[in-house]
Amino acid sequence: MGNIPSREAAIHMQTGRRLPITLVRGEGTRVWDDEGNEYLDFIAGIASDTLGHADPGLADVIAEQARTLIHVSNIFYSEPQIELGEWLVEHSCLDRVFFANSGAEANEAAIKLARKWGIQNRDGAYEIIAADDGFHGRTLTTVAATGTPAYREPFGPSTPGFVFVPYNDMDAIRAATTGQTAAIMLEPIQGEGGVNVPDPDYLQAVRAWCDEQGILLMLDEIQTGIGRTGTIWAYEQAGVEPDIMTSAKGIAGGVPLGAVLAKEHASIFEPGDHGSTFGGNPLATAAGAYVTKQLTEGGVLENAKARGEQLSQRLAGLVDRHPLAIGEDGGGLLRRLELAEDVSGDIVTKAREHGLLLNPVRPNRVRFMPPLNVTAAEIDQAVDIVEAALTEVASG
Repeated sequence: MGNIPSREAAIHMQTGRRLPITLVRGEGTRVWDDEGNEYLDFIAGIASDTLGHADPGLADVIAEQARTLIHVSNIFYSEPQIELGEWLVEHSCLDRVFFANSGAEANEAAIKLARKWGIQNRDGAYEIIAADDGFHGRTLTTVAATGTPAYREPFGPSTPGFVFVPYNDMDAIRAATTGQTAAIMLEPIQGEGGVNVPDPDYLQAVRAWCDEQGILLMLDEIQTGIGRTGTIWAYEQAGVEPDIMTSAKGIAGGVPLGAVLAKEHASIFEPGDHGSTFGGNPLATAAGAYVTKQLTEGGVLENAKARGEQLSQRLAGLVDRHPLAIGEDGGGLLRRLELAEDVSGDIVTKAREHGLLLNPVRPNRVRFMPPLNVTAAEIDQAVDIVEAALTEVASG
């Protein structure tokens, strides 16, 4: 195979920083590199590998669907798309679904839907209130909705219509709402922003404000949905119902797929308003139908809840006994360990040397997002490795 990093550097646009390993095989929560080294994978394709790697049932479904029908476009009906759509509607508070290929595409569709709704129902209103440190994608419009200026500013004028407020600040939302406001777009837990968890009553207050003002509540559940926080959707734990919601990442266990769901009153797309060539193709939706069935019928959701509680308790133990660890937070199996210093990269490097893959989501925060079928023993092994890494970094 030659030197993979050198070959990559010669041909790829350098849009990100890769970890210095080449993965070649996986099984469950474990992966192996091209030198035979084994790792516990607590990145899971950035919270996408719901059932881990090389799940036999998922592999069989994908192979069988590939032998039958991979892609036909949305000119035609296909049964896997209907099956997954029915599951999403049955297991959510939403009424209708549109399938895309990714989280960014799902958010693009949601933004278009909200803007059209505002124009029709709010006398031309098209603005959307979003949050600082939020993340909604890398396309020109979803990056315009993303609350990190560094992601937006290199590309010239942003798509207009987004107003930013601090996350978890209800007063700021009230002050930002005007006659031009069509919707409020939030993550129930900010993932890329550092695993930021709002106050327990925050989303309820936002929902009440949306009802009072006659505007839409949009929830980006791309990272928090499909069981990641211990319930199918994070909004369930907040005790609210969104008007529009997006999902992707774990929905098909690593096969690219995204979805936007809406309540009937917000589902106002008409023929010609939106579309996708590949979105919801038979291969991706067959995978999604299998993954979601495992979530509710295969014990995966119950495991995610139990393992999330275990991971939280074990990380809290690190905080109690290690001065470099000063806090932990999150929901289910989307968690962070907060550090007293900006050494998350060093912790991640040391952990990798001990056989654990983690994500330095912020300079002082390490993110944990293992597959939802991770075992209790693997949680314990991972935290033991993190403790060793903390000790090594603290000792210099």
